[in-house]
Amino acid sequence: MAKVVFRFNAELNDFLPHSQRQVSFSHVFKERASIKDMIEALGVPHTEVNCILVNAEAVDFSYIVQDGDRIDVYPSSTSTEATPLVSLRPQLPSILRFVLDVHLGKLASSLRLLGFDTLYRNDYDDEELAEISASQQRILLTRDKGLLMRSLVIYGYYVRATQPEQQIVEVMRRFDLFEKVLPFHRCIRCNGLLESVSKESILDQLPEKTRLEINEFHRCCGCNQVYWRGSHYERMQQFIDGVLDAQEPA
Repeated sequence: MAKVVFRFNAELNDFLPHSQRQVSFSHVFKERASIKDMIEALGVPHTEVNCILVNAEAVDFSYIVQDGDRIDVYPSSTSTEATPLVSLRPQLPSILRFVLDVHLGKLASSLRLLGFDTLYRNDYDDEELAEISASQQRILLTRDKGLLMRSLVIYGYYVRATQPEQQIVEVMRRFDLFEKVLPFHRCIRCNGLLESVSKESILDQLPEKTRLEINEFHRCCGCNQVYWRGSHYERMQQFIDGVLDAQEPA
């Protein structure tokens, strides 16, 4: 049987058993395998990997692992001295768009509130999510490692936090979104863009008190939901301020 030595760096250790974290460890194998398949067999989704060094040389996911290889695997948060680095996937689009699995509804609402193009439905199955992510170049956010291991998925991220208020900060930091925020720009319900609308055109949709006190309105281009600065607005603004305050210092 053949044997290699692996070392996973930084947050990639989140996917490993404790005995393999932050250390070099041996892995024995019998059959011919690509490095992508071997990394995922050890529990690390390919979407989390940004750089692979084999015997100090950068390789891509198609590399066939050889007996005696020493393999270092890095996430995007770390840099290496490998020159030139071998790209594992196309560069992220300049405008980041997301699709979320069925367990991340509150995170989806938070991303939409902050202005990010975010697809979410509570009836998406895994195949749909992978196809949407691939065909529309959307970053797939999930807490399902298996979903990120689907070969169709190019851009993806495993959300570590379990609480929605922590998840949004984690995603904002991971993709450096703080300078790209456009609050109250998208519909929280359907992700459609909001447009200014005259009060007269929506009078029949407004509560009586709102008709008397509010003059500025926006309507979703997708589902026609009407928005105005009601009692909920201050709470939403406080939430936004709290997220922006969580930006890590440069």
